[in-house]
Amino acid sequence: MNAEVAPRLGGWQQTGRLAAAAAAGVPFWFSTGVVLSREQPAGPGVWWEIGDPLVALGCLTVLLLRRRFPLAVAVTVASAATVSSLATGAALLALGSISTRRRPVEIGIVVLTYVLSTQFAVGVYPVEGPTGPLWLLLALPTLTAGIAVAVGAAVGARRVEVRSLRERAESAEREQLARAAQARALERNRIAREMHDVLAHRISLVAMQAGVLDHRGDLTVEQNRTLIRGIADSSHQALEELRDVLGVLRADPGRPEPPQPSFAHIPELVTDARASGMDVTLGTTVTGRPSDAVGRTCYRIVQEGLTNAAKHAPGAAVDITVEGEAGGELRVVVRNSPATAGTARPPSSGFGLLGVAERIALAGGELDHHPTPDDGYVLTACLPWP
Repeated sequence: MNAEVAPRLGGWQQTGRLAAAAAAGVPFWFSTGVVLSREQPAGPGVWWEIGDPLVALGCLTVLLLRRRFPLAVAVTVASAATVSSLATGAALLALGSISTRRRPVEIGIVVLTYVLSTQFAVGVYPVEGPTGPLWLLLALPTLTAGIAVAVGAAVGARRVEVRSLRERAESAEREQLARAAQARALERNRIAREMHDVLAHRISLVAMQAGVLDHRGDLTVEQNRTLIRGIADSSHQALEELRDVLGVLRADPGRPEPPQPSFAHIPELVTDARASGMDVTLGTTVTGRPSDAVGRTCYRIVQEGLTNAAKHAPGAAVDITVEGEAGGELRVVVRNSPATAGTARPPSSGFGLLGVAERIALAGGELDHHPTPDDGYVLTACLPWP
């Protein structure tokens, strides 16, 4: 286990661990005092009363550095416990602390130091030590060290698990926030695309008709009325379509969305463009009925082609060709001649063709658009029709 995995201890946590280590050494210290009082007429002696507690206090103080110098502190405390029975708890805490790192070599060094040091502890106090074979003398300190190592290793394993769970939770939270941000961005792009597709066509027709009124002084009263009525109708329809889009944004989740345009609405789109004064022809050789998704994409392609012609080529003739059949592809061509009127062009967002390209890419189709040799423009889209 890496040292970075161990959490940083607060003041109260550090104090609690040191107090527990001191309390664990008290029984050993008192038992040593009882034995000394029984075997020594003069009592336990000055070392038991003063020296032993001072060494234990030094060991507890050194333990404050066990996170920064784990191996050195553990070896020092394990060695110092030889001359202080009260420091036994500090030695066990040092053993448990070094075991949380789960490094066998370091643990082996400290355990060996602790077990060997206990064999020299009998010489500190003038009492009769235990007798028996060497393995029996080493069994008790080895068992004590083993318990401390097992507890420390369990604590270290739990720290690793908690750290792993915390990192996984943080990673999941970051991924969730990223997915939410991506979903918001995709939704904003979808709304922007819908707003452009819905409004750009109507506003372009209004701008074209208003430009004709501004630059043509030879129009009859009936022609002026027709253009003004077209402007009013297009503006009203634009407001209605905008209200539909905003209604979807503000409506309850359970409320159904308004019907979307489909392939069957393309003739109505061409009729509206003609009513606004555009010269539009539509030719179609489609056999069958494409799916709603393909038909809606086809409608948006024709709508964008008419919008661009009205914006950038006022007065031009627009020719629309739609052909295809099920099992093949649906091909849409919108071609316009050069502009014939000099009206001021409305501002362009620059996202119309980009939005159409995104729609076509989602449908798995291809888009091509470029100027023609006669200064016109052609937009070609091929959509798969399963």
